[in-house]
Amino acid sequence: MTTELLWSEALKVSNKALLNGALIPLNTSSIKTDINPNPYELRYLNSKLPNSYLIQGPKQNPFIPWDTRLEIKSLSETHVLILNKYPVQRGHMLLLTKSWRAQNGWLEPEDFSALIEVEDDTKGLWFFNSSAEAGASQPHRHIQLLRRKTGQRICPREYWFKSKLKNKDIHNTLIEKSTIILKRQYSEDKSQELYESYIKMCFQMNIGSPQNDEKPISPYNLLITPEWISLIRRSKEKTEGFSINALGFAGYFLATQKSNLSLLMNEGPEKLLSKVVSPLKR
Repeated sequence: MTTELLWSEALKVSNKALLNGALIPLNTSSIKTDINPNPYELRYLNSKLPNSYLIQGPKQNPFIPWDTRLEIKSLSETHVLILNKYPVQRGHMLLLTKSWRAQNGWLEPEDFSALIEVEDDTKGLWFFNSSAEAGASQPHRHIQLLRRKTGQRICPREYWFKSKLKNKDIHNTLIEKSTIILKRQYSEDKSQELYESYIKMCFQMNIGSPQNDEKPISPYNLLITPEWISLIRRSKEKTEGFSINALGFAGYFLATQKSNLSLLMNEGPEKLLSKVVSPLKR
């Protein structure tokens, strides 16, 4: 049983940040979708995206320094936990490095140590977008957390991942050829176990290794839950008017007026996701 002190603090900070203007939730509305074999949640963005999402090329780093009005807790000399300034879900958290680390570089043991420190208190769906091509909006390293309470479904496509964990490549689809998933073992050193799983998946999916490559040789997404960790190879960020990051593979989609809603709603998420993956040639 976790204490969820960090989650409680996130809610307190969120309330204050709403009042002082530091927090700017995105205005969205839920769109009802038909039930299909791979459920998903679809929301429509009712307002314009913040400028930080739209600016191309060099832009100011919002994490050096980070907005202390959004700070939940300083975890160590290397990491701090803050709120996402533009959340869709209340209490959306960011685990970021205090000093510069590139989002498109290799994740390091310290990243997973900080992640485990948070997870030991507050659990949920962790996700990481390795670069702009994988849906990252900032070049400064940050791993994101959506809290989930005990017994709550971790994400809409949870069944897909659990099925793949049991039956590898049973359908041999483009998404399956682009995805690897490992069960978490919970060894004595949980952060080291998680880091080793990450390195193993990168190697097996031909993304490279820190020993041989200066940085990952392919964009990718990570999804981490209390039960499993998954890596998805990416080819591009956008398709059919949708910007897709790791949450797309978890089953969460945010539509705008440019989005091809009919394709998603008529053919389901698999059709859309298959357009942004990079299948491993076996």
